Amino acid sequence: MIFRVASALTLALAATAAVAQAQSPGAFSSSPFRFTHQDGEAVYRNVCAGCHMPDGRGAIGAGAYPALARNAKLEAAGYPVLLVVNGRKAMPAFGRVLDDNQVAAVVNYIRANLGNAYTDRVSVDDVKAARQ
Repeated sequence: MIFRVASALTLALAATAAVAQAQSPGAFSSSPFRFTHQDGEAVYRNVCAGCHMPDGRGAIGAGAYPALARNAKLEAAGYPVLLVVNGRKAMPAFGRVLDDNQVAAVVNYIRANLGNAYTDRVSVDDVKAARQ
């Protein structure tokens, strides 16, 4: 259990550092960090699971990380797109470190998995519109 929590914390810290770097280009290097995973599940496992947990059940500890599993708020596809791109409250904006394809892929993964069964898919154009 301790290893699982430590792994989740490591992932969360890496994701937060990546977002901070993207929001302050040049703070850590001359080029902004970008996640390279393209598959929605891979993006979830490497970016989101550190806070929302691998099973999507969320967590409460140093902060509160809402459950994505069986989440009725995910029914409206635009809602998770806006959250991933722009962030909200303690969730950082991942729009600068994930491209449109990655955002669409991870939102589609979350909405169709983790106990959710929303089958309408988010397109790259939907993500582009959310960025405007």
